[in-house]
Amino acid sequence: MTDVRYFWHEASVPADLDVTQVYGYLICPDTARVLVQNDAGTFNLPGGSPEAVDDGIEATLIREAFEENQVRVTASAYLGYQEVHRSGMAPYAQVRMVGLIGSFAERRPDPDGGRVYRRLMTSLAEAPQVLGWGEQAVAQAKAAARVAEELWGVAVGKPTPAEYVD
Repeated sequence: MTDVRYFWHEASVPADLDVTQVYGYLICPDTARVLVQNDAGTFNLPGGSPEAVDDGIEATLIREAFEENQVRVTASAYLGYQEVHRSGMAPYAQVRMVGLIGSFAERRPDPDGGRVYRRLMTSLAEAPQVLGWGEQAVAQAKAAARVAEELWGVAVGKPTPAEYVD
């Protein structure tokens, strides 16, 4: 079994850490719910690995959100990073962002693997439990809620009930 430890930081990624993923808490401003993608019972946030075509982490989030979940991100903000320590590897960073969903397009296969993800829209308070990521996700969701309320005035504490938007 691989020994993995995660450390959440609301700070900039240090220059000596490679960024291996950019995931986002994408919020619908009309419902105050966050998107959690469902891949046949495995839940995740929209996002993925930075690619050479991306002009920064925001571009990675925007590209991946549309490829995986066919949502258009209209605004985003950096939250912090999760520092990952895995046996036999140098530590690396997994960036977390928060964004606003501008619109949903018709679902279609992800170009990377051909999977079609279901789009579960749930509260930020419930997202860590759905994801199964523990205390790190609780801290990230709280940061996402704070930023969404402060930057965009989204009342994330009063979302509409959870549902799939397929």
